[in-house]
Amino acid sequence: MVKSFPNESEVKMMQLSLTVRGQGAEAVSYLAAKNPNNLYERGEKGLTVRLVYTAFSSEEVQFLLYVKTDAINLVKNSPDYYDITHYINDREFAASSIFVSAIRKALGTALNGKPNEEYAAWVGHPFEMELIFGPIASDLRDPDLEALFSPMGYRVEIERGKSFIREKSTARFITIKGNQTVQNALKHVSILIPVIDNYKHYFIDEREIEKFDRYGEGWLENHPLKALIVKRSLRFQNMISKSKFFEKVPKPDDKDVAPRVRLNDLRYEAIVNYVEALPKRETIVDLGAGEGKLSVQLGFIEGVKEIFSVEPANKSRLRAMERFEQAKGKRGFIEPKSIAGSLFYYDERLNNKDVIVLCEVIEHIDENRLAPIFETIFKDYQPRVLIVTTPNQEYNVVYEMDDAMRHSDHRFEWTRDEFRQKVQEWTKNYPYQVSFQGIGEEHQPYGHPTQMAIFRREQE
Repeated sequence: MVKSFPNESEVKMMQLSLTVRGQGAEAVSYLAAKNPNNLYERGEKGLTVRLVYTAFSSEEVQFLLYVKTDAINLVKNSPDYYDITHYINDREFAASSIFVSAIRKALGTALNGKPNEEYAAWVGHPFEMELIFGPIASDLRDPDLEALFSPMGYRVEIERGKSFIREKSTARFITIKGNQTVQNALKHVSILIPVIDNYKHYFIDEREIEKFDRYGEGWLENHPLKALIVKRSLRFQNMISKSKFFEKVPKPDDKDVAPRVRLNDLRYEAIVNYVEALPKRETIVDLGAGEGKLSVQLGFIEGVKEIFSVEPANKSRLRAMERFEQAKGKRGFIEPKSIAGSLFYYDERLNNKDVIVLCEVIEHIDENRLAPIFETIFKDYQPRVLIVTTPNQEYNVVYEMDDAMRHSDHRFEWTRDEFRQKVQEWTKNYPYQVSFQGIGEEHQPYGHPTQMAIFRREQE
């Protein structure tokens, strides 16, 4: 299998190689209903799907399936077509569920175990098998990935690549080896690939539950990570509860157990509390506002007169505007103005505001692009106060994350010293004083899970 990690100029591509060895290996072509002498090629909206045999004998068969995606063609004639994140997003791979859809179509005969009748006996025949797929980005650690496949008897190998985004990419090639039937191996990867990426490009409905239950039958029932697989596959509680693999977990007595406060809520609380204490807080900019959760809370601060909620992704902006509409009319609420914008583009409307907030934004940006962003903020926008939060990398050991990052889209995560050093570099030519705070439960000697820097323009 030719392994290639995508770079900035490449069309996004994912590939799967399946190799079987042993007597009767040639039966695989009949199980897959694909002639080894013919190239299988199908074109769909934004996709090119190809399958080719790279080895074929009575003792060894290998085929390669790969899917090329064109991110722009995928969204043509849809509401997302004018979303600028298709042009500025450089995540290594974000189409695993698209790839699984291609597997289910191209290898549907093998996946469903329905070849021509004379070859039906081979459906349940285990082969010595090697299956490789990737590149796939994931927030899971390598041991977690191994734990997904090892219960079915696989030996797992994981290879990381380098990307233009960071020295050590989150995209990986995964190799699984073991004695398996072709049908079961395809069932395993068709469910677990989206679990690994935790991404779905389509709406999850009753048909997806039916497929999930059918392809999970015979192996998922006793999988030690069944709950995780169900949750990341079906995503929404109303869908999860309809699966035959759903098991209701008894809830603890609310009187005995204090409710858990999410770290994201603590970040918002810290930011809101600080802004409320500022003498000048009439105008606020929420940069990288996402779905507008923080913007809504800022809208209830007394004395605020104008809020710009700036976000490049149309889907997130639409969800934010729904939140604003729901809060509209409530006592003391100032409705934020939703703006399609990015940190990479100067916008004169953001000049000279009282407060600019970057809440968990900078770690999603390539590190070498941050200096010009902060130059624009300090030189052109010149806010009275700038608030920046970002993960504290030192705290990851408390989460038992080893060398993994907290999110697959994070370009970096800094220690407290690294963050302070960067802040010093950004402000060395500008009149801002800086203080630092921790957010979340403190753990010695690792500090708090989130670190917050507060920049105040001098003489304010």
